[in-house]
Amino acid sequence: MSFAERLRNRQQQVGYWVTLDAPPATERIARAGYDYVVLDGQHGLIGYQGLLNGLLAIDGGGSAGLVRVEANDPTPIGRALDAGAFGVIIPLIDTAEDVARAVRSAKYPPLGRRSFGPMRSALRIDPAPAEANKVTVVLAMIETAQALENVAEICATPGLDGLYVGPADLALSLGARYPGDPEIAGPFEEAIALIAKTATAAGIAVGIHTFDGENARRRLEQGYTFATVSSDLSHLEAVATEHLRIARS
Repeated sequence: MSFAERLRNRQQQVGYWVTLDAPPATERIARAGYDYVVLDGQHGLIGYQGLLNGLLAIDGGGSAGLVRVEANDPTPIGRALDAGAFGVIIPLIDTAEDVARAVRSAKYPPLGRRSFGPMRSALRIDPAPAEANKVTVVLAMIETAQALENVAEICATPGLDGLYVGPADLALSLGARYPGDPEIAGPFEEAIALIAKTATAAGIAVGIHTFDGENARRRLEQGYTFATVSSDLSHLEAVATEHLRIARS
């Protein structure tokens, strides 16, 4: 069963987030058994060649490669899919029209306006436009107060495969002083629950970025269908810092 089929069937999946342009490390992460690995093309330290090499590494590791694109624009969306991504995560979605624009960019006619040029994706994904449309997914990030207000309409947009919660920006949009601010924990948890409930009612997948495996498990138990664990850079720094602390203790 393909990643898209598992996602659309709302099977629970666990993924990982990559921000570094380090393909051998990315391949090792993919080999760890994650269902998918996301390359961050928005805030990550990865250019287009890095995305291409990262997708090669993820394929080598046996996982499904996704890309969080830099913007809701046909060019980065098309290039990520042409490079072989099995799906794109679109940041800063506020309205159903934002989602419709993303779907048009990600799908070949008659479903959209993606330009045909599967330079690498033809090797991993069926080059026939109709088949490519079936096996690639579009995920809309819910990370603003406006998106939260419009979440039902966003979920109802044709061609959208799922939501993806960006907890840091969502918290800031709700008035947090910083991500994880305990002063807005109540409204934040209410928003997280509402998003999951709305996506479930609409019959689409709903995922979230988390900062550790325990939090990922909690969100899956809460009704989220996929959860991404932390990131390579965060884990590298945390482990290095802890080893330094132990060595000097």
